Amino acid sequence: MQDSSMRVETIIKEKLQQAFAPQYLAVENESHMHNVPEGSESHFKVTIVSEEFEGKRLLQCHRAVNQALADELKTDVHALAMHTYTPSQWAQLQAVPSSPQCRGGH
Repeated sequence: MQDSSMRVETIIKEKLQQAFAPQYLAVENESHMHNVPEGSESHFKVTIVSEEFEGKRLLQCHRAVNQALADELKTDVHALAMHTYTPSQWAQLQAVPSSPQCRGGH
């Protein structure tokens, strides 16, 4: 059971750490880029590098992340941009595309 006083960003980080034991994890709250109240936690970008993604198609990786965050996606999170990589993919890339500006954003 999650503590209702915990920030959504913190919960996302903890759940992804537990589910994937990532070599690299970045969770960015991008809510400020959208037309939402100040301080919102509704739009996130996740970059995750894990051996758990080895041999899986991109869709399988994204489904696994969605499953790990199912409760948050049902309630708090409106949008989740995912960048999932294996360690070998990350070693070649080591950068994530910038998020586009929301049409309804500031």
